Amino acid sequence: MSRVDNPAVDNPASGALDGTVGAMPSPRASRIRGLRGLRAWPWSLRLGLFGVLVVVLVLLATPWSAPFDPALQDLSNRLAPPSGAHWLGTDQLGRDVLSRLMWGGRFSAAIAAITLSISAVFGTLLGIVCARTKGALDEFVMRVSDVLLAFPEMIVAMFLVSILGAGYGTLILALAVAGWTPFARLARALALEINSRDFIEAAESLGFSRTFIILRHLLPNAFSPLLAHASVRFGHTLITVGALSFLGLGVAPPDSDWGSMLADGLPYMSRAAGLVIYPGLAIFLTALAVTLTGRGINVRPRRQGRG
Repeated sequence: MSRVDNPAVDNPASGALDGTVGAMPSPRASRIRGLRGLRAWPWSLRLGLFGVLVVVLVLLATPWSAPFDPALQDLSNRLAPPSGAHWLGTDQLGRDVLSRLMWGGRFSAAIAAITLSISAVFGTLLGIVCARTKGALDEFVMRVSDVLLAFPEMIVAMFLVSILGAGYGTLILALAVAGWTPFARLARALALEINSRDFIEAAESLGFSRTFIILRHLLPNAFSPLLAHASVRFGHTLITVGALSFLGLGVAPPDSDWGSMLADGLPYMSRAAGLVIYPGLAIFLTALAVTLTGRGINVRPRRQGRG
């Protein structure tokens, strides 16, 4: 048989020049494709990620960028308006509001992130295990979740904190106990849907263990919806942390977070409204940024699926 000449095979350089088979994409083409991929992201995801990045960078840089010690008092400069020395003014004890806002954000965001991580991991694993095992364990866990969901999370957390006492560990434990049920129910529903697919039946027929199926098939396929739900839940958890601190059930002095700053500034709102506006705005914008990110994550798989 005669050999058919193929310029792209005989001379790879020619294929790279005319874009035929064997051509390697240039770095410029790769960058252009990457930018087009970013433009394809929904606006909520881009805006949310930008806000989250700004908040994370500010909070991480707080130990080096905060202008004053958040506990440093200057009673001769109480309730001072914004100035060159104090960009957001001072509070009722002469403490720099910007420094307290930055340090308080670290406490609020850390408590919300740790709480959400515990709730997400525990609830997800428990929901998937219930979906795989079913029977008495599934029934018991679902009835417990029904009882917890019958009460607002705020009420459950307040009840536990009032019994165990205020503090970081107690606050995290109370919010984790109150917040695992939505993850368990969502993970269980996703796992039940994934269990009906052919590749799960194939893995079971090949003799793979239950643990292997959960780690290799169920968790990766349920990850995107769970991540979107966790992003939305972060804002809710952050607001709950602030509400508990506002009621005096959060961090104890001299530490403070955004919720306690709201409570401390409320009596002085007529003279220095910024003491309430600044921490309230910080809670709102942070929760909004993370929620927009979660909504964007939830939209992307749908658009990709339609494409």
